[in-house]
Amino acid sequence: MKKTYSKLIIGTLMGLLAAGCSLFGVGSEEQPNYKILAKEDNKEIRQYDSYIIAKTTISGSFKDAQSKGFRILAGYIFGKNKSQQKIAMTAPAVQKSESEKISMTAPVVISSNENKTWTMTFSMPSKFTLETLPIPTDERVKIEKIEGKLVAALTFSGFWNESINAKKAQELSDWTNGYKEYQISSPPMFAGYNPPWTLPFLRRNEMLIELKRIEAK
Repeated sequence: MKKTYSKLIIGTLMGLLAAGCSLFGVGSEEQPNYKILAKEDNKEIRQYDSYIIAKTTISGSFKDAQSKGFRILAGYIFGKNKSQQKIAMTAPAVQKSESEKISMTAPVVISSNENKTWTMTFSMPSKFTLETLPIPTDERVKIEKIEGKLVAALTFSGFWNESINAKKAQELSDWTNGYKEYQISSPPMFAGYNPPWTLPFLRRNEMLIELKRIEAK
């Protein structure tokens, strides 16, 4: 499991190569909206609003997932979609004949299951709905609306390795278990907000775990 944690981060960083960032890798990409319900140091419990994702699933090794998954989703947001209407995009988006370029948002998330099936997701800009989002021309790209959800998050900077990633996942899990009104409902997921050239102390990495609220008896 520790090896899985360390490999997951690689894909999240690759996913931001195409984002508009400064020399220091600090981006201004749109992010899903959320409200902080509880906070302690670098850990939070968040209530996310609903948002739309484009996702693709790859079976096999993580190496395949990080390269193939990114190429598939990047292809979609950079033009491999069938335009339904003319939409004014913000920089660096451009409008193309019969296709559109979709602005990159952050973070890029990768998750897996025990069968070595990997899912990479890009969140879509909030200006879109399921009806207005351009239709993928690649059948491997699926569009999905994520309903509002509870998420525990641990934010950290710097470099990452197997021991750090495993430690962060355990730290978040232990902290979350202290809130008896919530129950963990997903395995840890890794999210990255910066490209690889970002200075270590400016990096924003996150460990995420979905939660569900326990009804009081």
